[in-house]
Amino acid sequence: MNKQAVLEGLLFVVGEEGLNIEQITSVLEIEEEEAKELIMSLKDSYNDNNRGIRIDFLGNKIKLTTKREHKDYYKKLIENPETNTLSQAALETLAIIAYNQPITRAEIDDVRGVSTSQMVRKLVAKGLIKESGRSHLPGRPILYSTTSEFLDYFGLSKIEELPDMKDFYNEEVEEESETIDLYNSKYKEEVL
Repeated sequence: MNKQAVLEGLLFVVGEEGLNIEQITSVLEIEEEEAKELIMSLKDSYNDNNRGIRIDFLGNKIKLTTKREHKDYYKKLIENPETNTLSQAALETLAIIAYNQPITRAEIDDVRGVSTSQMVRKLVAKGLIKESGRSHLPGRPILYSTTSEFLDYFGLSKIEELPDMKDFYNEEVEEESETIDLYNSKYKEEVL
């Protein structure tokens, strides 16, 4: 097994969260010195001009990041009208933020049931959401809110013009969800 390739995959999977040395040694079941050698070897391979990503040490975390010298191309991609459409995942994330703002990324993850770190990054890059402070929760996570560009994108003059969430609930579904008495139901076992 190529441990350098596994490390690369691990760094890709965790995204902006990054990994620390302890996590790498634990997952790969290797000593700290070997982990450091793997990181430096992977970092050296990314330093080649033929590569578009690199490894950065941010705080005590090791992360895959894009090369700064390519930022003009990333900006073009984000600003390109053809890539400016919102996916279903982006719309879901945006709706969660709009109706619950200010909200942390962990709270968004809880509502969606999946990690939203990349989606939040994309929405910030598109200018639809912004960092609006820090929560008082442990770790002081970043709070996100919608922007005036969000209002423009959806043709709203103020956030209060969003449809009421009650409009999305179906009363028939609520009525059908009443508890069923299984003992008296038509699905009783036959006694032989």
